[in-house]
Formats: sequence, structure tokens, C-alpha cells
Amino acid sequence: MPVIRALPPELINQIAAGEVIERPSSVVKELVENSLDAGATRIEVDIEQGGARLIRVRDDGCGISPDELQLAVASHATSKIGSFDDLEHVASMGFRGEALASVSSVARFALTSRAQGQDTAFRIEVDGGKMQAARPAQHPQGSSVEVRDLFYNVPARRKFLRAERTEFAHIDDLLKSLALARRSVEFRLSHNGKPVRILKAARDEGAALQRVAEVLGEDFPQQSLRVDHAAAGLHLSGWVGLPTASRSQADSQYFYVNGRLVRDRIVAHAVRQAYADVLFHGRHAAFVLYLELDPAGVDVNVHPAKHEVRFREQRLVHDFLFRTLHEALAQTRAGNVGLPPQEAAPVAIPSFGISSSTPALSAPAWPNSFSQSRLSLGVREQPLAGYAALLGEPAATQPPLAYAANSPMPEAADDEAPPLGFAIAQLKSIYILAENTHGLILVDMHAAHERITYEKLKAGRACSNLRSQMMLVPLNVAVSAKEAAAAEEHADALAEWGLELSRSGPSGVVVRRIPALLEGADVAQLCRDVLAELAQHGTSRRLQELENELLSTMACHGSVRAGRRLTIPEMNALLREMETTERSGQCNHGRPTWTQLSLSELDKLFLRGR
Repeated sequence: MPVIRALPPELINQIAAGEVIERPSSVVKELVENSLDAGATRIEVDIEQGGARLIRVRDDGCGISPDELQLAVASHATSKIGSFDDLEHVASMGFRGEALASVSSVARFALTSRAQGQDTAFRIEVDGGKMQAARPAQHPQGSSVEVRDLFYNVPARRKFLRAERTEFAHIDDLLKSLALARRSVEFRLSHNGKPVRILKAARDEGAALQRVAEVLGEDFPQQSLRVDHAAAGLHLSGWVGLPTASRSQADSQYFYVNGRLVRDRIVAHAVRQAYADVLFHGRHAAFVLYLELDPAGVDVNVHPAKHEVRFREQRLVHDFLFRTLHEALAQTRAGNVGLPPQEAAPVAIPSFGISSSTPALSAPAWPNSFSQSRLSLGVREQPLAGYAALLGEPAATQPPLAYAANSPMPEAADDEAPPLGFAIAQLKSIYILAENTHGLILVDMHAAHERITYEKLKAGRACSNLRSQMMLVPLNVAVSAKEAAAAEEHADALAEWGLELSRSGPSGVVVRRIPALLEGADVAQLCRDVLAELAQHGTSRRLQELENELLSTMACHGSVRAGRRLTIPEMNALLREMETTERSGQCNHGRPTWTQLSLSELDKLFLRGR
């Protein structure tokens, strides 16, 4: 057999570099994070040829003393942790002590630093893992790291680098994400000697929002909700995009845990569920969110690149994120013209009973003949007959209220008009035209009434006892051992939803009872979906989602259809219901229910004022 021998330090560092240094942006990430840990308030990043030729990072941090320069480039040497207890409570961006050693093993490396209180700076150079002695140099307080000819001694890695423009784009995206994490730090980026991006330090909430706008686009602040919510030792803040501001790709999603940008399946799942009722199929939400918790509650030592974390209370974190975002998005009522996010007023979030800073979205009770009335367009206020039977309730018998076709138009001053204004006409029996203080409102009447009906059905479902029915013949379903264990662990929770399962072996369950509302569903696939989520996330909303899908279908068929003529009072009643219904800005499928054309936009159409 081959002889067992210790690997030389240079080879050890190159192996480590294979895990940490994937491309030039990986180098920038490690160096900038070191600058942030050093307390820098200004960081400059100079790039040449997409980072393949030169990466230079300069900062005004605390610097490194001369006698620690060589140790700083050594493998597994760090000032950020010193014991296992420190590792359990990591608050810094870096902590592994591998970055500089890994980078210097695959490039021509130089580190120049002047420590706080020192009169002289010192410089150390490393070429292919071979270190030279430190020598005096000129440098202000702080550090500069130069990385030249990346992967020059690892040709196999160098040939995998992409085009210069592509590599620089990765660096630019990375720096923007780091700038969102540390808004009080100034960042400057140049490429081939030309300034590309300057992000000034944000000293207040308005400046912080401006930095968000520079990264996610100028329209994002006006198309987002401010979130600021704390409960159970967790604090979530930031901005979530409105459903109407969704994107075709998930390229505007920034989630930070204690200041660290992470990708986490628990987080992704919670956000996806929060947007499930309002996001159009195939679209992705935009957000910048900051989660803060006790460092002991999150393990950051999961991956060498530190992109992933592991929460010790995964279900708690998942439910906290879902409920906070779900309730914030529930306030997106139609007609809300919105406050600037930095001026957002706090709105109570019922799920936790504390304040959350989201725009004040609830519509006032307007003093007109419609404010106290219920919309009735052929749908009863009580649950639909078939749905009521499933819940064990008597079918609705009270006839719907009706409006007289000649009811007078309410009078109101411009500053007293409700958010969606007053109806003035119906277009092609599809759209409602209304006038408000800003101009013209267009409403898709079927989409709007569909959301109103859907929310009423969900409210009725939440206030009623769920009926379930026994399977005529118990159904055996083959699942994985992990899923079978989840069925056993969460049996009580599943029973509350009307799904009775029992474990029948190492990898099987028996279904004995299902929710009556889901009669006719693929029971086996339903069980597999639910148990898969329980096994992976510790929670599942699949049963509720299936019920909501059914309620959505019922709402669609029970809502006013396109092609029906409405009276002016009926149109106004619909507008008032939209203003007080949660999530009424989108229909059940995520499409917008209304849009605003301001007077200035209308003037532009007719070239007025030119």
C-alpha cells in the first residue's frame, strides 16, 4: 500500500482554496469581509481584467501589527475565535482562519498594513505559498491586500474562469450585497482604472433606503413594504416587495442573518409560502430582509464559503418568518397609494400581538351611503351551500341585498374621496372606471370580486370546525423512513386538519381519515407531499394550500363574471369592499386587480403642457 505521509503546507492550502476560492468574486468576498471585521468605514476595491490580473482591497480599519503579519497569512490563524465557546457564538463575518492562506497559495499575494497607533506600515509578500520577510512600507492606517495573477500556478482552475465581463459582474453583485449588509460603510468599486460604483455611507433611514434603491432599482422603495417585527428572541426588519413588483427571476432576494448574506432552504420555503396567495405563477418576490437572533441560535460553521447556516430552532424561525411576512402582505389592500417606506406607520400584526412597521393600509369608513353596505352581485354573504354542508352548517337562505339602480352619486370633497374614488362608468362590462384624488382608477371587476369572495370563504373556514370523513377502506402508502417518522411525530397536528395517519412499518403509513373538503383528491400523493414537508421543514401547509385552492375555485365561480352590467351603486360597493379586504390588490392567481393612472400620466398621453 502507498505510504501514509503528511501533506506539505502549500498543498494543504491549495486544497482549502479549492473549497473557498471558486472565482475572483470569492477572493473579493473574503477580503472585504476581513475589512468589515476590522471595523473599516471605507472600502475600495480595484479590479483588473475581471479579477484575473488584479484584485486590490483597501480599507481604513484597525490594521495588523508588524509581528502578526506573517501569522495572518498562516493557515488556521485568526483573531476572531479562540475556543469552542467562541465558535458557538460567532458574531464576525470570518472566523475559520483559512482565507488569506488559501488565496496566497493560488496567486501572487501582498499584504500591506499599518496598525492603529503605529507610525510605520509593513508589507509582506507571498508567491505560490512561499513567504518573504516583512519590510517597512508607506500606508495610512488600515490594510491593503493585492492579489495578482489568480490561479497562475493552478492552470486547471484558471481555464474555468469565464469572460472578463462575466467575472466582473459577479464581483459587482457581491459588493452590492455586502453594501446592503453594512449600510454605514462606504464602498467604491473600479474596473480597469475606471470608477464603476460608489455607495456612500448611509447615516439615516432615508439614506439607507436610497442605498437599497441603488441596488434593487429606483422603483423598489415605492413598490415595497417596510417590515420591523420582533418576537420570541427573533427580530426581522427590512423591505419586502409588493406582489405587483415581482420578477421573472430570483435575482433581487437578499436575506441576512446577523449581517451575513445566506442561502437557506428554511428561509426560502417560508418566504415562498408567505407569497403563495398573492404571487403570479412563475414569478419571484423581491426583498431585502435582516434577521437578527442570538448567535448561539445559528450555526455558521456549515460550509467553508459560509453561504449556508443551520438554525437550531428551525421550526420557530420558519414560522416566525412566514407569519411576519404573511401578515405584512395581508395589509396590501387595493387603493393604498402608500407612504414612502421611510415614513411608514406601525401596523399591528395579530399573529404576534406586537407592532410591525408597515405602511398604514387600512381604509377609513367613508361617510357615504355605501360605507355601511355589503356588496352583493349574486353571491350570498353566508358560505356557499356546498361549502357550508362540508362544515356542517345550514345552507345560506337569506337573499342578497340589492341596490337601487337610481341611487344618488355620493358627494365628497377632493380631500375626502376614498382611496379608490367613486365609480363613473363600466367599460365593456369588464372594467370599472373610477375617479379619485389622483386621477383615474381602473378595476378588473371579476378579479377584484374573486379576491373578496375568496377572503370571505377563508375567514369562514377559519371560524368553523373542520369536518373529516373516514376512508371506506384504509389506504396504505409507501413513504421513506424519515417521512414515516414524521407521520408518527406530528400525528396530533395532522389530526387537527382532519388527516388521520398511523405508521405501519419502517417505511409506510396507513390513511384512515381525510378532510371532507378534499374528497376526490389523490390521497396518496397528498400524504407524501405533507410528510415530505414535515420531514424537511418540521411544518407543512400543504393541507391548507389544497383547501385554499378549492376555495379559490369556488370563489372564482361564485364571483361576478365579465360581461355583466353593474349599476353605479354596485360598482361603488365593490370599490369599498376592495379597500377593506386583505390582499385585494391581487386576485387569487396573483394578477393585479386595479391600477392607477395619475393626472400627470393622462396629461402626457395628450401632450398637455408642452
